[in-house]
Amino acid sequence: MEIKTVGVACDHAGFPLKQFVMQYLEEKGYPVKDYGTWSDTSVDYPDYAHELAKGIESGEVYPGIAICGSGQGISMTLNKHQGVRAGVCWNPEIGQLIRQHNDANVLVMPGRFVDNNTARQIMDKFFSVPFEGGRHARRVEKIPVRE
Repeated sequence: MEIKTVGVACDHAGFPLKQFVMQYLEEKGYPVKDYGTWSDTSVDYPDYAHELAKGIESGEVYPGIAICGSGQGISMTLNKHQGVRAGVCWNPEIGQLIRQHNDANVLVMPGRFVDNNTARQIMDKFFSVPFEGGRHARRVEKIPVRE
């Protein structure tokens, strides 16, 4: 995966893991754009998910990482955007598969269920595995809603 700038977003439940993710990305030398939130004060995850999604769609960032408590709410919001393919990952194998088979451009992690070591392993897989294309490309092309 060719990394431009990694866009990162979270809600309050994802904030502690986001702090680790940001530090890890910076240690790896990846440029990072932080779309918030910036504390563990209760917030609404859609506010931050939509901003990250706009960054992905505009090309300002690629790829993205998003974190909320379960990973589900922020993923649902991100996937409302036509240019986003967000996948929830809780282990490295899923991180690999969402890249290989789904060409995911946003990695979503459940902050309440993934520890720092697992997050590191997931990110390493996600960033290192290319999209396989082939039969998967045909499927990915069918994801956007066309009217």
